[in-house]
This record gives sequence, C-alpha cells and structure tokens, in this order.
Amino acid sequence: MIKDNQGIKSKHIRRKSALREWIESAVIAGLLVIFVRTFFFQVYKIPTGSMIPTLKPGDRIFVSKLVYGALVPFTKVRLPGIRRPRRGEVIVFVPPQEVNNFFLKRKVYIKRLVGLGGERIEIENGNIKVNGKIVVDPVIAKNDYTNAGPYGQGVITVPAGKYFFLGDNSKNSLDSRFWGFADDRHIVGKAIFIWWPPNRIGMVE
Repeated sequence: MIKDNQGIKSKHIRRKSALREWIESAVIAGLLVIFVRTFFFQVYKIPTGSMIPTLKPGDRIFVSKLVYGALVPFTKVRLPGIRRPRRGEVIVFVPPQEVNNFFLKRKVYIKRLVGLGGERIEIENGNIKVNGKIVVDPVIAKNDYTNAGPYGQGVITVPAGKYFFLGDNSKNSLDSRFWGFADDRHIVGKAIFIWWPPNRIGMVE
C-alpha cells in the first residue's frame, strides 16, 4: 500500500489551521471581555449583609461604568460619563483604606451615596440630615441609621471631590462613619440590576 504523503501533510495543515483559529478566537473573546469589563459594565457578587434589604449576600449584580465614566487603567484619567453620582444611588467604589493596595488586591465596597462634596451630614434619631434638613427621599429615609465611628457623630462636612457612603443595614455596615470619605476618582460604577438568583431579579433602587 502506498502512503499519500501529500494527503498527510494536508490533514496536518488543516489541524494546525483549526487550532490556530480556535486560539485566535479565544484570545479575541478574552480581550473583548476585558474591554467590556473595563469600560462598560462589570459583574459583582454581594459578599456581606451591609446593604440588606436592598442587596443580600449571594446577589449577583450588573454595575454600569458608563453612567459616571470609566477610569482608564493605570492612570488618573476618567472617560466622560453620562452624569455625576447622585444622592441615594447605590455605588461601587474603592474606599480610602484600599487605594494604596496593589490593584489586583484592592477590595471594592458597595454602599448608598448619602453626602456630596461641600455638604454637612448628620445622623440624628435614625435619620440623615443634609445641611440641617432631614432627607425625605424614600431610598434613604426607609433605613434606620445609627451613630457610630469617628465620622458618625455630630455634624460632618464632606470635603470637595469626596463622597460620604452608608450601608442600608446600618448596624452591620463598615462605611464612611468609620473610614471617612471616598474620592471621586475611586468611583467604579453604579449598581443597576440584580440578575441572580432568579427570585431576586430586579433593578437596584
């Protein structure tokens, strides 16, 4: 029996070509995922109960980076966003105690934005007061806030370019009452949607 060397070579070339196409497709898909996560949206899993009842441990959420503008990796440049963060929104950010850690080891927090730069914040009888007036927005007023930590007592003025964040589950939240203020350039994105588990699917409000 005579072997067809040309046929063997042809099969070998086809196999190499198929393998190369698969590798190229995997690389392109990986780069696309990185691009989308960096500039558009990212998925997070809620690890603690600090935002109960809005978010519960195990909830998986979509976080939009388009709303406030994504931060360009390894720079201090933020791309133009749709608008600035607003009081009452649930936001993912890097707290001040984490910003000097290596970026792969930084922990991000998710809390509700309560105070903007230049505002005077006070927790009084479970309510939030901004510039002396009680906040009546339901997403904030529905929660009972406790006085705790060095920044949770008396009237606190939020520095310009900073934000004051609180957890909805105030008694079990490590938030701005304890570590102070998050910087504008360390905002990651706005929590938009709970996509898992099925019985929790819905918008984050």
